[in-house]
Amino acid sequence: MHGNDRRLPKAPAGTGLLNPAMVKTLHLTNAFHESSGGVATFYRALLSAAPDAGCQVRLVVPAAFSRTETPNSWSRIYYVRSPRAPFNGAYRMIHPSSYLLPHGEVRRILQSERPDLVEACDKYTLNYLAGLLRTRRLPGIGFRPATVGLSCERMDANMLAYIGRHKAARWFARRYMKWLYFPMFDHHITVSDYTAEELREAARGHKRSRAVWIRGMGVDAAFFRPSRRSPLVRRQLLWLAAAPDDAVLVLYSGRLVPEKHLPLLLDTLEELARDSKRQYRLLIAGSGILEPSLREESRRRLPGLVTFLGHIASRERLADIYANCDVFLHPNPAEPYGISPLEAMASGLALAAPNSGGLLSYAHRGNAWLACPNARSLAAAVRDASPGAPGREAKLAEARKTAEAHNWPRVVARYFELYRELAGSVHRDDWAPAAPPAFISTPGNWLGMEVQ
Repeated sequence: MHGNDRRLPKAPAGTGLLNPAMVKTLHLTNAFHESSGGVATFYRALLSAAPDAGCQVRLVVPAAFSRTETPNSWSRIYYVRSPRAPFNGAYRMIHPSSYLLPHGEVRRILQSERPDLVEACDKYTLNYLAGLLRTRRLPGIGFRPATVGLSCERMDANMLAYIGRHKAARWFARRYMKWLYFPMFDHHITVSDYTAEELREAARGHKRSRAVWIRGMGVDAAFFRPSRRSPLVRRQLLWLAAAPDDAVLVLYSGRLVPEKHLPLLLDTLEELARDSKRQYRLLIAGSGILEPSLREESRRRLPGLVTFLGHIASRERLADIYANCDVFLHPNPAEPYGISPLEAMASGLALAAPNSGGLLSYAHRGNAWLACPNARSLAAAVRDASPGAPGREAKLAEARKTAEAHNWPRVVARYFELYRELAGSVHRDDWAPAAPPAFISTPGNWLGMEVQ
C-alpha cells in the first residue's frame, strides 16, 4: 500500500459473502470475434470453468447478427447485432443505444438475467453502462450489481498505435482514463503491472474509494505441450517455408494489427538474413488489417524468407505449429500481457521478446531470451535461442514450468474467487476484501486534486 492509499473498511472475521452457487456474473466486451485474441481466449476459459466454479456466467459480445449460444448448463453467450468498429473493421462495437434505448438488446439481457456482478472489458462504449448501473440511473433496471472494469490493454498505447505520438492524444488518454473510465466502476481488475500503471495514474484524487487487483491470464498447458513435436509436421513447415532441413523456423502468432509493432518482425529477420552460418525463416500465423501491407513489404524486402499461414482456426493445428518451430519472436514492447508467448513457452518453443511490457509478468531471463526492442538486439536474442545454443534446454524446461504454473484452471479459479467477493461488496458497508488489492485510489476533491 502507498502512503496516500485509503484502506477499505474491515469486514468481521469469518463472515461469508454470497452462496457461490447463487452468484451470477455478466461480462461485456467488444474484443471478441472469430479470430480475435487474448480477451476472447480468457472469456472462453471462464465459460468452460463455470460448472466447476459453481457460478453462472453470461457473456455479451458484438456480432453481425443477434443469437444466443450455450457452451454448457452454467454459461451463455449473447451475440448482439452491432456495427463495425471505426479503426479496425475486423471488430464490431456494441453502441450505447443497446442499453440506453428502452428496447435495446443489452438492457433486455440485463433485465432478464439480473446478474450479481457486471464486468466490462472495454474503454470506449461499455464503461458508461457500468456508470449507469453503479449510480442506479439506467431506466428499467431495478437491481444494483457490482460493477467491475477489466483492463486488458492500455489506452495510451492504443492511442499511440492508431493516432500517433501527438501530445494531444496522450493528454486525452490521461484525462479520459481519470474522468470517463476509472470512476465508472466500483472496482477494477487488470492483467499485469504494466497495465496497472495507467490505472494507478487514473486512481489519483477521487471522492470515492476504488480498489485495483492484478490478475494475469493463462494457458492450456495440457493442450500446448512439447510432446506435439512431430517429424512429419516439422517437414511440412519446412516445405511451406521453402527452407532446408537445418533452417531455424521463427514463428509469430497473433493479430496483425498496429498495436503489435509488427514491422519489427521484418526488421529483425532482415538482420538475421545477413547471417552466413544459418538460414532463418519467419512464419506468421494470424490475420488482421496489416496483413496486406506486411505481405507486400516482406515480398519487397525479404523475398522467400517470410511465409504467411493466415488465421489458424484449428487449435490442434496451431498447437502443432508451436511445438515444431524453433523460436517464437514477439515484437511488441508494449504487450499488455501476452497469451501467445505463454502458449509458446508451454509448447517448448524458445521465446525471444522485448524486455518490457506485460509479458514480464511471467517472462524473465531464466525462461526467455529478452532484449531491447530493436532489430539488432532481437536478432541476437533469436540466435541465442536457436537450437544448439548453450543453456537453451535449461531455459526451455524453466519456461514449461512457468506455463504449468499459469494453467487456465488455476488462473480462472482466482478470478471466480474475486468475483464472489466483489459481488457482495456493494451490499455491505463494512466490506473488506480477503484478497488484498494491488492499490486503492487516493482521496481527492471535485477537481480531481489529491487531498490528505
